[in-house]
Amino acid sequence: MSRDRFLAGMAQIGADVSRETLDRLETYAVLLTKWQKAINLVGPTTVDALWVRHILDSAQLLPLLPPGAPSLADLGSGAGLPGLILAAFRPTLALTLIESDARKAAFLGEAARAMALPQMPKIVIARIETAPPAQAEIVTARALAPLEVLLGYAERHRARTDTAICLFHKGRGWQAELTQAERVWTIRAQTQPSQTDRDSVLLRIGAFEPRPKS
Repeated sequence: MSRDRFLAGMAQIGADVSRETLDRLETYAVLLTKWQKAINLVGPTTVDALWVRHILDSAQLLPLLPPGAPSLADLGSGAGLPGLILAAFRPTLALTLIESDARKAAFLGEAARAMALPQMPKIVIARIETAPPAQAEIVTARALAPLEVLLGYAERHRARTDTAICLFHKGRGWQAELTQAERVWTIRAQTQPSQTDRDSVLLRIGAFEPRPKS
């Protein structure tokens, strides 16, 4: 039933789910459920709603991805959300998953192999602020840090091009986060309602830069 809700949600945003993509996602779901017994990859109470709470929540970013973007960096990737989910749909993406927890990084590697991604992601076991710059055209993060802090992380890992974007999941209180961040950063941002939580948004940020200090 949860998988059916995922497919209905994808249809609602006009995103096609091929048989090959669905196979990858099913493999991911089975493996996450198995590893969850030993490692807290997602909130324990959310495992039964995995297909909607985590997979659909991640996959709903698809329409916001620039069609030709070659690379994506997922900051604080954890269980590979949203990075591995997006790679299931866009397997040619050069994917960098940055995760400081070695056990979660081990899961990321195992999941990528089991999903048979044609291009294996680069898994960086390091803190975001010290990891080598990813130089990615797309930077993602989910439930990681306040926007003001998140932009500092993203600035390190985004490509230095006019086309680089950030895609962030933000929950209740996102307006206050955006207002606070705009005191520190000049931001060009767009918001889109979340398919999985009426209090949440998807935040798409193009150009941004630190405001001059007074």
